[in-house]
Amino acid sequence: MGGLGLTAAPRPVRPIPAIERVVIISIDGLRPDRLLLADTPVIHAMVQAGTYTFWAKTTAVAITLPSHVSMLTGMTPDKHGIEWNSDLPFSTPVYPLFPTIFETAKLGGYTTALVTGKTKFSPLAKPGTIDHLFMPENNGLEDDQVADEAVKIIQQFKPDLLFVHFPTVDRMGHKFGWGSAEQLAAIGLADRGVGKVMAALDESGLRKSTFVIITSDHGGQGKTHGADDARSRHIPWIASGPGVVKNFDLTQFAELEVHTEDTAVTALYLLGAPLPVYLQGKSILSAFEIVPKE
Repeated sequence: MGGLGLTAAPRPVRPIPAIERVVIISIDGLRPDRLLLADTPVIHAMVQAGTYTFWAKTTAVAITLPSHVSMLTGMTPDKHGIEWNSDLPFSTPVYPLFPTIFETAKLGGYTTALVTGKTKFSPLAKPGTIDHLFMPENNGLEDDQVADEAVKIIQQFKPDLLFVHFPTVDRMGHKFGWGSAEQLAAIGLADRGVGKVMAALDESGLRKSTFVIITSDHGGQGKTHGADDARSRHIPWIASGPGVVKNFDLTQFAELEVHTEDTAVTALYLLGAPLPVYLQGKSILSAFEIVPKE
Protein backbone atom coordinates (compact mmCIF):
# COMPACT_ATOMS: atom_id res chain seq x y z
CA MET A 1 0.00 0.00 0.00
CA GLY A 2 1.10 3.54 -0.67
CA GLY A 3 1.70 6.05 2.11
CA LEU A 4 -0.49 8.96 3.12
CA GLY A 5 2.15 11.48 2.22
CA LEU A 6 2.21 12.61 5.84
CA THR A 7 4.70 11.94 8.60
CA ALA A 8 3.27 10.14 11.61
CA ALA A 9 3.62 12.10 14.83
CA PRO A 10 4.88 10.52 18.05
CA ARG A 11 2.19 8.55 19.84
CA PRO A 12 -0.10 10.87 21.81
CA VAL A 13 -0.71 10.65 25.53
CA ARG A 14 -3.62 8.28 26.16
CA PRO A 15 -6.26 9.42 28.70
CA ILE A 16 -6.27 5.95 30.31
CA PRO A 17 -2.64 4.79 30.14
CA ALA A 18 -3.58 1.18 30.92
CA ILE A 19 -5.45 1.02 27.61
CA GLU A 20 -2.78 0.52 24.95
CA ARG A 21 -4.93 -0.75 22.07
CA VAL A 22 -8.52 -0.96 20.85
CA VAL A 23 -10.35 -3.90 19.25
CA ILE A 24 -13.75 -3.36 17.63
CA ILE A 25 -15.79 -6.46 16.76
CA SER A 26 -18.90 -6.10 14.61
CA ILE A 27 -21.33 -9.02 14.29
CA ASP A 28 -23.27 -8.19 11.14
CA GLY A 29 -27.05 -8.19 11.61
CA LEU A 30 -26.97 -8.85 15.36
CA ARG A 31 -30.24 -7.73 16.95
CA PRO A 32 -29.89 -7.32 20.74
CA ASP A 33 -32.84 -9.51 21.74
CA ARG A 34 -31.47 -12.38 19.64
CA LEU A 35 -28.07 -12.00 21.30
CA LEU A 36 -29.65 -12.30 24.74
CA LEU A 37 -31.45 -15.53 23.77
CA ALA A 38 -28.59 -17.21 21.90
CA ASP A 39 -25.93 -19.54 23.28
CA THR A 40 -23.24 -16.89 23.70
CA PRO A 41 -21.14 -17.65 26.80
CA VAL A 42 -18.20 -15.53 25.66
CA ILE A 43 -20.22 -12.39 24.97
CA HIS A 44 -22.37 -12.87 28.07
CA ALA A 45 -19.18 -13.06 30.16
CA MET A 46 -17.99 -9.84 28.54
CA VAL A 47 -21.29 -8.17 29.42
CA GLN A 48 -20.78 -9.11 33.07
CA ALA A 49 -17.17 -7.92 32.91
CA GLY A 50 -18.01 -4.64 31.22
CA THR A 51 -20.42 -1.85 30.40
CA TYR A 52 -23.21 -2.26 27.89
CA THR A 53 -26.47 -1.16 26.36
CA PHE A 54 -28.84 -3.19 24.23
CA TRP A 55 -30.55 -0.02 23.07
CA ALA A 56 -27.77 1.55 21.02
CA LYS A 57 -28.75 2.84 17.58
CA THR A 58 -27.23 2.37 14.18
CA THR A 59 -27.68 4.77 11.26
CA ALA A 60 -31.18 5.59 10.04
CA VAL A 61 -30.53 3.63 6.82
CA ALA A 62 -29.61 0.52 8.85
CA ILE A 63 -27.68 -1.23 6.08
CA THR A 64 -24.23 -2.80 6.18
CA LEU A 65 -21.71 -0.65 4.33
CA PRO A 66 -22.98 2.86 5.19
CA SER A 67 -23.49 1.84 8.82
CA HIS A 68 -20.02 0.35 9.15
CA VAL A 69 -18.46 3.44 7.62
CA SER A 70 -20.34 5.52 10.19
CA MET A 71 -19.11 3.17 12.93
CA LEU A 72 -15.53 3.72 11.77
CA THR A 73 -15.60 7.44 10.91
CA GLY A 74 -17.93 8.94 13.51
CA MET A 75 -20.02 10.48 10.73
CA THR A 76 -23.49 9.75 9.36
CA PRO A 77 -23.85 8.46 5.77
CA ASP A 78 -25.02 11.80 4.37
CA LYS A 79 -21.73 13.27 5.62
CA HIS A 80 -19.20 10.50 4.88
CA GLY A 81 -20.69 9.89 1.43
CA ILE A 82 -20.76 6.08 1.38
CA GLU A 83 -24.49 5.56 0.88
CA TRP A 84 -24.52 2.42 -1.26
CA ASN A 85 -24.41 -1.16 0.00
CA SER A 86 -22.75 -3.29 -2.66
CA ASP A 87 -19.56 -3.76 -4.64
CA LEU A 88 -19.92 -1.05 -7.26
CA PRO A 89 -17.67 -1.10 -10.36
CA PHE A 90 -16.07 2.32 -9.93
CA SER A 91 -13.37 3.18 -12.44
CA THR A 92 -11.33 4.59 -9.55
CA PRO A 93 -11.65 3.69 -5.85
CA VAL A 94 -14.02 5.78 -3.73
CA TYR A 95 -13.31 6.37 -0.05
CA PRO A 96 -15.23 8.17 2.73
CA LEU A 97 -15.16 11.97 2.66
CA PHE A 98 -13.90 11.99 6.26
CA PRO A 99 -10.94 10.07 7.74
CA THR A 100 -11.55 6.62 9.15
CA ILE A 101 -10.23 5.70 12.58
CA PHE A 102 -7.49 3.75 10.78
CA GLU A 103 -6.21 6.89 9.07
CA THR A 104 -6.31 8.96 12.26
CA ALA A 105 -4.64 6.21 14.29
CA LYS A 106 -1.85 5.87 11.72
CA LEU A 107 -1.15 9.59 11.98
CA GLY A 108 -0.85 9.09 15.74
CA GLY A 109 1.84 6.46 15.26
CA TYR A 110 -0.38 3.42 15.85
CA THR A 111 -0.51 0.22 13.81
CA THR A 112 -3.86 -0.73 12.29
CA ALA A 113 -5.61 -3.87 11.05
CA LEU A 114 -8.92 -4.78 9.43
CA VAL A 115 -10.37 -8.27 9.01
CA THR A 116 -13.72 -8.59 7.23
CA GLY A 117 -15.93 -11.36 5.92
CA LYS A 118 -17.45 -9.33 3.07
CA THR A 119 -15.93 -7.89 -0.10
CA LYS A 120 -17.94 -4.66 0.02
CA PHE A 121 -15.66 -3.15 2.70
CA SER A 122 -13.12 -1.90 0.15
CA PRO A 123 -14.06 1.79 0.72
CA LEU A 124 -12.56 1.43 4.21
CA ALA A 125 -9.23 0.23 2.84
CA LYS A 126 -7.77 3.56 1.79
CA PRO A 127 -4.13 3.01 0.79
CA GLY A 128 -1.67 3.82 3.54
CA THR A 129 -4.19 3.63 6.39
CA ILE A 130 -4.28 -0.09 7.20
CA ASP A 131 -1.11 -1.99 7.99
CA HIS A 132 -2.62 -5.48 8.02
CA LEU A 133 -5.69 -6.21 5.89
CA PHE A 134 -7.70 -9.34 5.26
CA MET A 135 -10.66 -9.09 2.89
CA PRO A 136 -12.04 -12.18 1.08
CA GLU A 137 -12.02 -12.43 -2.70
CA ASN A 138 -15.60 -13.71 -2.60
CA ASN A 139 -18.50 -13.53 -0.15
CA GLY A 140 -19.57 -16.61 1.79
CA LEU A 141 -16.77 -16.71 4.36
CA GLU A 142 -17.80 -18.27 7.69
CA ASP A 143 -17.19 -16.60 11.04
CA ASP A 144 -14.68 -19.26 12.10
CA GLN A 145 -12.57 -18.41 9.05
CA VAL A 146 -12.73 -14.69 9.82
CA ALA A 147 -11.70 -15.39 13.42
CA ASP A 148 -8.75 -17.48 12.24
CA GLU A 149 -7.50 -14.59 10.09
CA ALA A 150 -7.87 -12.15 13.00
CA VAL A 151 -5.96 -14.54 15.27
CA LYS A 152 -3.08 -14.71 12.77
CA ILE A 153 -2.82 -10.92 12.69
CA ILE A 154 -2.96 -10.64 16.49
CA GLN A 155 -0.29 -13.29 16.96
CA GLN A 156 2.07 -11.98 14.27
CA PHE A 157 1.63 -8.21 14.45
CA LYS A 158 -0.16 -7.23 17.69
CA PRO A 159 -1.90 -4.21 16.07
CA ASP A 160 -2.84 -1.21 18.19
CA LEU A 161 -6.20 -0.84 16.46
CA LEU A 162 -8.04 -3.88 15.09
CA PHE A 163 -11.48 -4.12 13.50
CA VAL A 164 -13.04 -7.57 12.98
CA HIS A 165 -16.28 -8.17 11.07
CA PHE A 166 -18.28 -11.40 11.34
CA PRO A 167 -20.74 -11.85 8.42
CA THR A 168 -22.78 -15.01 9.03
CA VAL A 169 -25.57 -13.79 11.34
CA ASP A 170 -26.64 -11.33 8.65
CA ARG A 171 -26.49 -13.99 5.95
CA MET A 172 -28.67 -16.34 7.99
CA GLY A 173 -31.13 -13.53 8.62
CA HIS A 174 -31.55 -12.89 4.91
CA LYS A 175 -31.86 -16.61 4.17
CA PHE A 176 -34.02 -17.83 7.06
CA GLY A 177 -35.28 -14.67 8.77
CA TRP A 178 -34.36 -12.54 11.77
CA GLY A 179 -35.25 -14.49 14.88
CA SER A 180 -35.16 -17.85 13.11
CA ALA A 181 -33.62 -20.91 14.74
CA GLU A 182 -30.95 -20.90 12.03
CA GLN A 183 -29.96 -17.34 12.80
CA LEU A 184 -29.94 -18.04 16.53
CA ALA A 185 -27.49 -20.88 15.89
CA ALA A 186 -25.33 -18.54 13.79
CA ILE A 187 -25.13 -16.11 16.71
CA GLY A 188 -23.70 -18.94 18.77
CA LEU A 189 -21.06 -19.53 16.11
CA ALA A 190 -20.21 -15.81 16.07
CA ASP A 191 -19.73 -16.03 19.82
CA ARG A 192 -17.23 -18.84 19.22
CA GLY A 193 -15.40 -16.56 16.78
CA VAL A 194 -15.29 -13.79 19.38
CA GLY A 195 -13.88 -16.36 21.80
CA LYS A 196 -11.04 -17.14 19.40
CA VAL A 197 -10.16 -13.44 19.12
CA MET A 198 -10.21 -12.96 22.88
CA ALA A 199 -8.13 -16.10 23.43
CA ALA A 200 -5.54 -14.79 20.98
CA LEU A 201 -5.35 -11.54 22.95
CA ASP A 202 -4.89 -13.56 26.14
CA GLU A 203 -2.21 -15.82 24.66
CA SER A 204 -0.34 -12.82 23.23
CA GLY A 205 -0.35 -11.06 26.60
CA LEU A 206 -2.51 -8.22 25.28
CA ARG A 207 -5.90 -8.73 26.89
CA LYS A 208 -5.22 -6.75 30.06
CA SER A 209 -4.23 -3.66 28.07
CA THR A 210 -6.96 -3.85 25.41
CA PHE A 211 -10.29 -2.02 25.22
CA VAL A 212 -12.83 -4.13 23.33
CA ILE A 213 -16.15 -3.04 21.81
CA ILE A 214 -18.63 -5.64 20.55
CA THR A 215 -21.40 -4.16 18.45
CA SER A 216 -23.28 -4.49 15.15
CA ASP A 217 -24.24 -2.52 12.05
CA HIS A 218 -27.99 -3.26 12.15
CA GLY A 219 -30.68 -5.71 13.25
CA GLY A 220 -33.55 -6.82 11.07
CA GLN A 221 -37.09 -8.03 10.61
CA GLY A 222 -38.55 -10.67 8.33
CA LYS A 223 -35.74 -11.47 5.89
CA THR A 224 -34.44 -7.94 5.54
CA HIS A 225 -33.51 -4.75 7.38
CA GLY A 226 -34.07 -1.14 6.53
CA ALA A 227 -34.57 2.50 7.21
CA ASP A 228 -36.06 3.72 10.46
CA ASP A 229 -37.44 0.37 11.62
CA ALA A 230 -36.71 -0.08 15.33
CA ARG A 231 -35.98 -3.78 14.78
CA SER A 232 -33.25 -2.78 12.33
CA ARG A 233 -31.90 0.24 14.15
CA HIS A 234 -31.30 -1.18 17.63
CA ILE A 235 -27.89 -2.77 18.12
CA PRO A 236 -25.83 -4.00 21.08
CA TRP A 237 -22.88 -2.00 22.37
CA ILE A 238 -20.66 -3.85 24.85
CA ALA A 239 -17.37 -2.44 26.15
CA SER A 240 -14.76 -4.12 28.31
CA GLY A 241 -11.18 -3.46 29.31
CA PRO A 242 -9.05 -1.57 31.84
CA GLY A 243 -11.01 0.91 33.92
CA VAL A 244 -14.40 -0.09 32.51
CA VAL A 245 -17.30 -0.35 34.97
CA LYS A 246 -18.26 -3.99 35.42
CA ASN A 247 -21.76 -5.33 34.76
CA PHE A 248 -23.15 -1.83 34.20
CA ASP A 249 -26.12 -1.01 31.98
CA LEU A 250 -25.68 2.41 30.36
CA THR A 251 -29.44 2.94 30.19
CA GLN A 252 -29.19 3.87 33.88
CA PHE A 253 -28.21 7.27 32.44
CA ALA A 254 -31.61 8.33 31.10
CA GLU A 255 -30.15 11.11 28.98
CA LEU A 256 -27.51 8.93 27.33
CA GLU A 257 -28.23 7.30 23.98
CA VAL A 258 -25.37 5.43 22.34
CA HIS A 259 -25.08 5.71 18.55
CA THR A 260 -22.87 3.76 16.18
CA GLU A 261 -20.86 6.94 15.45
CA ASP A 262 -19.83 6.91 19.12
CA THR A 263 -17.76 3.78 18.54
CA ALA A 264 -15.25 5.66 16.36
CA VAL A 265 -15.05 8.65 18.68
CA THR A 266 -14.60 6.52 21.80
CA ALA A 267 -11.82 4.54 20.11
CA LEU A 268 -10.01 7.68 18.96
CA TYR A 269 -10.37 9.28 22.37
CA LEU A 270 -8.83 6.26 24.12
CA LEU A 271 -5.91 6.31 21.67
CA GLY A 272 -5.32 9.96 22.57
CA ALA A 273 -6.13 11.24 19.09
CA PRO A 274 -7.36 14.81 18.65
CA LEU A 275 -11.12 14.81 18.14
CA PRO A 276 -12.08 17.17 15.30
CA VAL A 277 -15.10 19.34 16.01
CA TYR A 278 -16.92 18.00 12.95
CA LEU A 279 -17.30 14.49 14.42
CA GLN A 280 -20.94 13.59 15.00
CA GLY A 281 -20.29 10.91 17.60
CA LYS A 282 -19.23 11.29 21.23
CA SER A 283 -16.95 9.50 23.65
CA ILE A 284 -18.87 7.16 25.95
CA LEU A 285 -17.08 8.28 29.10
CA SER A 286 -19.82 6.86 31.34
CA ALA A 287 -18.35 3.41 30.63
CA PHE A 288 -15.38 4.09 32.91
CA GLU A 289 -14.95 3.79 36.67
CA ILE A 290 -13.13 7.11 36.80
CA VAL A 291 -14.36 9.42 34.08
CA PRO A 292 -11.29 10.64 32.17
CA LYS A 293 -10.95 14.29 31.29
CA GLU A 294 -11.67 15.12 27.66
